[in-house]
Amino acid sequence: MKRRHRGRLTAGILAAGLVLTGCAGGENREQTSSRDGGVHAPDAPGSEAPRPDGSAPGREDSAEGEQRSPRPAADYLSTFALDVDTASYGYARRTLAEGRLPAPESVRPEEFVNSFRPDYPRPEGDGFSVTLDGARTDDEGWSLVRVGLATAAAERRGERPPAALTFVVDISGSMAETGRLDLVKESLGILTDELRDDDSVALVTFSDEAETRLPMTRVKGQRERIHGIVDELTTTSSTNVEAGVRTGYDVAVEDHRKGATNRVVLLSDALANTGDTEAQSILNRIDEERREYGITLFGVGVGSEYGDAFMEQLADKGDGHTTYVSTTEQARKVFVDQLPTNIELRARDAKAQVAFDPKTVERFRLIGYENREVADEDFRNDRVDGGEVGAGHTVTALYAVKTRPGRTGQLATATVRWLDPKSRAPHENSGSVTTSALTGSLWASGHDSLQLTAVTAYFADRLRGGELPGAPRLSVLAERSGAIADRSGSTVVRELTEAIRQADRLLGREAGGESGDPYSG
Repeated sequence: MKRRHRGRLTAGILAAGLVLTGCAGGENREQTSSRDGGVHAPDAPGSEAPRPDGSAPGREDSAEGEQRSPRPAADYLSTFALDVDTASYGYARRTLAEGRLPAPESVRPEEFVNSFRPDYPRPEGDGFSVTLDGARTDDEGWSLVRVGLATAAAERRGERPPAALTFVVDISGSMAETGRLDLVKESLGILTDELRDDDSVALVTFSDEAETRLPMTRVKGQRERIHGIVDELTTTSSTNVEAGVRTGYDVAVEDHRKGATNRVVLLSDALANTGDTEAQSILNRIDEERREYGITLFGVGVGSEYGDAFMEQLADKGDGHTTYVSTTEQARKVFVDQLPTNIELRARDAKAQVAFDPKTVERFRLIGYENREVADEDFRNDRVDGGEVGAGHTVTALYAVKTRPGRTGQLATATVRWLDPKSRAPHENSGSVTTSALTGSLWASGHDSLQLTAVTAYFADRLRGGELPGAPRLSVLAERSGAIADRSGSTVVRELTEAIRQADRLLGREAGGESGDPYSG
């Protein structure tokens, strides 16, 4: 589960292209960090915080076989739970296409960035590769540093564990809008044909009350029955998400399959108006079953009006993730192309910690991840939940970093910690980057992957009214994105380009001129 704290902002980009494969475990280490919106140097550059026992800083004693870096200075750590949600970007594209700006609070930059999957090196087996790179921005002294994490691709269809999926489908009146229940039914029909014979599915629907339409059923020989039940779904009255989720978890617990991936899949516009709309009892139930049975929640949002924050909160507590679909093409991508990543787990309770070197770094800002921030001292506390990550996923964190003039050497070290999905044994992997990675200019580097990460992060931050160092105008971002689309032929990058242009036009309309974007580039 992803921890939710409001705290310092940081901005990141991939740095040196290093991939390390060493793993380490160990006890917690006490560290301190600021939450004041930035990170500032100690009184003397390069000074380090003393250890909790008062001894001098330096390389720590460690368990046999472990190699740990020297303790970073206070305020030079950034710690967060990993996140593979993409719903914020999908919903923003939908609202922009309809001629509306998304609400700033619904814009989460990490979900924009993680909607695109850079070609990071992949590890063998479970766990993560760690890659860092970066480049200078047009703002003097500021660079972007990217931390990229990747899991191994999904196994062949016949080799993944079986799935036990409980679908919880919203059939309330608000789902009657074109593109809601009809899209959900189409999505479930697609998925029914894609599941293996040894997979199991159950179907719960909810409006003012919840009803189990299909108990947990092996797919083999039952596809026509499943299709028939899905085809009969029609909308009724109000939206009691609490009843739907509670009943869905009842079914998932009663028919829990050992050795399978047990997951509740919630398909809804998440516009709760009946039952416990404050979500606390729902969250408590989700958390209980996640801890006892390992049942996770995958939220699929639909609709032009969508309870984004509510859905994210539910998936967060359920150690799962969210996405958003508005077209048949997107539904097929989620339920067919990405199905293995939604079933085959590579890591549980995954967290990342980035340690910046105070000798070379003056300040840094992480772009996004505010809702996933974890206390620095809890990085190795495995009782503190992190994020669940499936097969073939990438996770990117982008930092805006102000370096000290004339200083060279170590810049940052990124460490990811996760629990093995089967044994729950802890593992770690790290990568590092030096200031030499920042010699090139971001926009002159010819590094399309890094530029695309920067474009999406700058775009998201602009939509929520931020002021990141080196941020170009939206019109310039659209040009950068369009050039990448032309070189790559990527349809999804063309869609990003159009979304940026739509935002630029809408902001210009609000400002009464050709462009409402104040950034000078």
